[in-house]
Amino acid sequence: MSNSPFSHSHFLGYINFVSPAFVKVHFPSSVLMKTFVHHAEVLRGGLVGNYIVIEGEDKGFLGKILEISLPEKERLELSEKTFSTKAFHPVGRIEILLAFDLFNPSVIEKGINSLPLIGSKVFICSSEFLSTHFKTFGIKPENIEYSPTFRLGSLIYDKTVPVDISLQAIFSRHCAVIGTTGGGKSYTISKFVEGIIETGAKAIILDPTGEYSTFDIHPKVEHSILISESYFPYQSLTINDLFVLFRPSGQVQQPVLLEAIKSLKVAHCLMNDIPSNGHSNDGTHDKFVFRGQQVIVNNGLIVKQGNLTAAYNNAYFTYKQIIEDFSINNFSISLLHRQIGNECFQISNDRWSISRDERNYGNATSLIMRVNNVISDNNYAGMFGFNSPTTNNLITKINNFLSDSDKNILRIGFENVPYNFQVREILANALGRYLLSKARTNTFRTKPMILFVDEAHQFLNKKVKDEYFESTELNAFDNIAKESRKYGLFLCLSTQMPRDIPVGTLSQMGTFITHRLINHQDKEAIASACSTANKETLSFLPSLGSGEAIIMGVDFPMPISVKVDLPTITPKFDTPKFTKVIDVQV
Repeated sequence: MSNSPFSHSHFLGYINFVSPAFVKVHFPSSVLMKTFVHHAEVLRGGLVGNYIVIEGEDKGFLGKILEISLPEKERLELSEKTFSTKAFHPVGRIEILLAFDLFNPSVIEKGINSLPLIGSKVFICSSEFLSTHFKTFGIKPENIEYSPTFRLGSLIYDKTVPVDISLQAIFSRHCAVIGTTGGGKSYTISKFVEGIIETGAKAIILDPTGEYSTFDIHPKVEHSILISESYFPYQSLTINDLFVLFRPSGQVQQPVLLEAIKSLKVAHCLMNDIPSNGHSNDGTHDKFVFRGQQVIVNNGLIVKQGNLTAAYNNAYFTYKQIIEDFSINNFSISLLHRQIGNECFQISNDRWSISRDERNYGNATSLIMRVNNVISDNNYAGMFGFNSPTTNNLITKINNFLSDSDKNILRIGFENVPYNFQVREILANALGRYLLSKARTNTFRTKPMILFVDEAHQFLNKKVKDEYFESTELNAFDNIAKESRKYGLFLCLSTQMPRDIPVGTLSQMGTFITHRLINHQDKEAIASACSTANKETLSFLPSLGSGEAIIMGVDFPMPISVKVDLPTITPKFDTPKFTKVIDVQV
């Protein structure tokens, strides 16, 4: 049999117990196992975690040794003297991971429809057999030749076995990189970035702390640091984004804010489409004539006080398509707080009243102040380009990156964005919403895009409350997780607290790279979201060392325990070191 994974020199023992949950192997003699692990190490459990293959009648099985024990009689005879001289007969418990065709081992069967028989031979799995299979995970047989792979690391229990993974297996069903602080998440993301550069794919990184700014020197990496280098234009915010930004109360302030935005859009259309309507200026007001009636604009503001409603309605109807398309916010936002005041007039017959409705104005006063404060704040202005920005338009930057064949990574840095007033969450949500809207137009259909969200617990499962404690959910990333896969936009989340990620979002992750996890709630979150995260696999998580992880997911027929290679370019922030201060005697 060619390419056989079964080698006599790798023989371990025989199956002596079979159950649906696990099987057991009987080792004829621990002395004969010195080929793989020292005799003393066998008794201590040195083979635990290693992969084995089982030779069945018509199928082969790949498994993992979970534990090694001695029969009760031999355990009682164990002493310091016998430990080093006597041949013992250990028993190992094995988890069956997958089945493969006995005569064509490269063909893996999804699901385990049968189990090995009593007496089947057990062998240590060769490194060649394992490394060959990793490359094929998640790829259809006809596409293997064309699917790019990259070196992630090596097996924890056998450093000679390289782990080469395809981008398709890792990202095509969304991905989550999870683990406690110091577990190695940042290094894993850095290896992903290097793999994307190596294979020529494209990715955008939302970097909340500037941790991946070390990649900015790479010629294939573009960077854009918010506030200091770029801004997300408010014109690209949706009406929901504007509501989240200004937090109007639902029943009182939202209608007046919406009307003020519509009025400013009408004013913008009038002032930029002069040839299509009559226009005059009396030195104080611009007057636009529609069907013999005047719409009055004063310094960019629609004047409603005492004027006919019909003229405004005619103008609104003329530009209705633009005004009601809230993905186009081409109005002067610096005038918004003043236009809200202009909306506080009641309609009587066919005109707005001469006197302001003080009750409505009083209800809108807090909104006017809030809008004015947001627009005049330097940080907000720098983030959203409110006042004649001098930095680069981030949307233009993203579009240029997408069309630039020489760039593979765009890092969007949040390191200058303040933490107050949930502005980070609002900005990240707006970015996610924009990328989802591009995905829906099939922008990424032929050239998939990976969106990395580092420290994802900062941005997901967030709500913004108004002054009446009514909340608006920031759900852009949740929507990306649920629907963008078919459009070619893939999400990769990195977090140390999976319990804080919405259940609906976490359940959409097809691949989990899980570093050390200790918290019970975090492990339960993984168990409920990942179908392949069984009790046996999760039991290894607390004992993982730095840089070690278990890969599991839909496109992985078996969990893989991997030691992630050190990236060529390491992240910026390592754990600060305490140093001894030495007094210098003068």
